[in-house]
Amino acid sequence: MKRLDRDAMAARVARDIPEGAYVNLGIGLPTRVADFLPVDREVILQSENGLLGMGPAPAAGDEDPELINAGKQPVTLLAGGAFFHHADSFAMMRGGHIDICVLGAFQVSVHGDLANWHTGAPGAIPAVGGAMDLAIGAKRTFVMMDLMTREGQSKLVEACSYPLTGLACVSRIYTDHAVFDVGPEGASVVEMIDGLTLDALQALTGVRLRMAA
Repeated sequence: MKRLDRDAMAARVARDIPEGAYVNLGIGLPTRVADFLPVDREVILQSENGLLGMGPAPAAGDEDPELINAGKQPVTLLAGGAFFHHADSFAMMRGGHIDICVLGAFQVSVHGDLANWHTGAPGAIPAVGGAMDLAIGAKRTFVMMDLMTREGQSKLVEACSYPLTGLACVSRIYTDHAVFDVGPEGASVVEMIDGLTLDALQALTGVRLRMAA
């Protein structure tokens, strides 16, 4: 049973982003999605540091140190792209002008609650950034994450034990094992990697699962 690698996860997320969508890609793993958006599909990427019309990562040697995303990674700017004040960027996010945001997570509950800014552990460094604004302000919130922690615990949980970023804000989760829809009725499995069964996936996560209609 071969789990999806991070590029395959990013490509899977990209498949679900429709033509004309305004999208914010969170710091870390979600930024890879930019590299897998089809060139024949117009998707407008927004970065919370004040960039609209962001393109994929530049080729080695073509990096511009003044053209970066919110995670300080070098990016490109597509034709028609724009720069603007940080406050205007957050006004876009809070004002409901982002169609989809893709965020990483420490935990997501089966009802769509999100925990991604702090583990609550003593000495842990919190990093909220714009996650709270995006999780609530975007029309749809996707999460992209490994299903299991390094210690073998599921990040898809019945109820989050970490401090919450937002309540009932996540609609879909993309992992290295499966894609899940979450919401008021709990978690359903959209698809799984080859060789994985619903029973085995349910045993991994420890939460009640059903196949999506």
